[in-house]
Amino acid sequence: MLVCISTVSHISVADPIDKIAELIRQRNIHEMAKSFAGSVEVTILGDENTYSKAQAEVIIDKFFSQNLPKTVKMLHRVNSNPNYRFGVLIVNTSNGTYRIAITLKETDGNLALIEFRVETEGVHGK
Repeated sequence: MLVCISTVSHISVADPIDKIAELIRQRNIHEMAKSFAGSVEVTILGDENTYSKAQAEVIIDKFFSQNLPKTVKMLHRVNSNPNYRFGVLIVNTSNGTYRIAITLKETDGNLALIEFRVETEGVHGK
């Protein structure tokens, strides 16, 4: 008798945008930072700068410690190019709803997060 047992991790997400969305929902920015490129362009509510991987983690973690994620919804995704991913998430937090744009680019054989942009959600259909 042959018995086959299979286990599936609670985060069995193939697409890197989905994985980042799940990590935001969990507020696990430390784990998300593992996907950051060496430098990351971060824009939070109009304040834009390029940060090292470690600095970007601190800036993004501070934002989510002040705006605890409640729900995360995928609004838009571009995944037709194997060397590039782009996603727009709508994140409902303890202090409001935000639109988060994420850009990943192939770097050294892996998709790395190169841009993280947070804007207030309000105007639709731009």
